[in-house]
Parts: sequence; C-alpha cells; structure tokens
Amino acid sequence: MKRRSLLAAAAAAAVFTAAPAIAAPVYSVGTGATYRPFEFQAPSKEIVGFDIDLMKEIAKAAGFQVKFQNTLWGVIFESVKNGDRDIIMSGITITPQRQQTVGFSLPYFAAHQLILTQRNLRVKSINDLKGKKVAVVANSAGDIVCSKAFGKASPNIKRFDNTPLALEELNAGGVDAAIGDVGVFAYYAQQNPGKHFNMTRDPNFEEQYFGIAVRKGNTKLLAQINDGLRKVYKNGTYAKVYHKWFGNTPVPKLPIK
Repeated sequence: MKRRSLLAAAAAAAVFTAAPAIAAPVYSVGTGATYRPFEFQAPSKEIVGFDIDLMKEIAKAAGFQVKFQNTLWGVIFESVKNGDRDIIMSGITITPQRQQTVGFSLPYFAAHQLILTQRNLRVKSINDLKGKKVAVVANSAGDIVCSKAFGKASPNIKRFDNTPLALEELNAGGVDAAIGDVGVFAYYAQQNPGKHFNMTRDPNFEEQYFGIAVRKGNTKLLAQINDGLRKVYKNGTYAKVYHKWFGNTPVPKLPIK
C-alpha cells in the first residue's frame, strides 16, 4: 500500500512538472505605417521604425508579446475604443482631449511641432505664415495649432490624411509650409538636402510628448506597458533604440520615474 502511494505521488509530480508554461499574452498594436521614421513599411512590407523597435523591447521587458497591424490614422482611436486593437502606438501626441477617450502610457518621446518651409521662405513664428498655404495632417497637433492661429475654416490650411501626403505637397511646391512633429519633419528634411527646406520652431509651441494608448479603463494593460517602458528607459535599451533611428543626437529626458 505504501509502495502504491509513493508511485501515485511520483506520477502526480511528473504530471505537474510536465505541465506547459503559461504562454505570454499577445496584444495587437495598431500603427499607421506612413510615419517615417517612427513606423513605415520596408520594401518587404514589414512594418519597421522607432516605435516598432521600442514596443518590442517594452513587451519583452514586461512579459507579453505584440503583433503589429497597419491601421489608418483616421480610424486608429476608434480601433482601440471598439476593441479591434489592444494598443495603438503611432507617434500619438498626448493631449487633454485625447485623454478623455483613451488611456495613455507614460511619455515615451519628447516632441514639439516644427514648421518646415520652402527654401525661399523664412519665418520666425506661425504668425508669419498668415496668408500662406500650410499643409497639416487632419486632426493632428499641427492642425490644432494652425486652426488656433488662423481659424479652423481657413482656406489656407490644407489637410491631408497622413504625413507623407502633406510632405509630398510641400515637396511639390503646392504649399508654402507644413507643420508637424519634429522627429518626422527633421528626418524628412535631412533625407532631402537638395530641397533646402527651412526648419523653425515657434517659441510659443509647447513641449509635447508621444504616448502609447489603450482602451479607456484598461488599467491592467496600461500598468504592464508602463512597467516595460520604465525598465527599458532606465537600463539603457531605450537609448540604443533611439540612437539607431536618430543618430548621435542626445537622448531626450522624459518624465519617467
């Protein structure tokens, strides 16, 4: 009887130890792959960029997995609100208005708006663009500052569905200027040196930050993302990803504790 009990216990232990490990959760990440260098499609159609690399590192540090899904900017907020996406990360500026509809992570990128103008136009502030044609992405932070300066219904504000279209219009000479996030616009100007675009930051443009967003009220997932972000920022992984995409420029100081 005793021997039978020992055998049963051994068998139970074997079953217990052979049980498969619990798989890490996989979250879908919506990203608009037209926002070079943050997210864009490589020739292989793979989505690559700063946001992609950083999200992978955050997931690894926090113990979950991610799959990226190309998502149009026009529906990206709705996609996380209705549950089609678990996370959205697409160079999204944290604003009070957006905080009312989605939950934002800690800031992961320091950003502000940048004015890019044709080589024959130099400005010191957005007010110098009065009467000029300005390209922005619809409902972006650039659209917000332009609407505030010139009125939302101004015919001189040319709104586009994504950043490449707005920059293409500037490149083609269809507008005098474009306003958008510094990371993307500075990168674009560097990639097109022959155009001699002028870059200006209006001193009144406030410092802004990008955040990773989840469905409002999903505090568990938000805590996981913040945990991973803290780890990669403090252990040097963030700096490695940053330098990969932005060269030797100083790593921005973020309000991460």
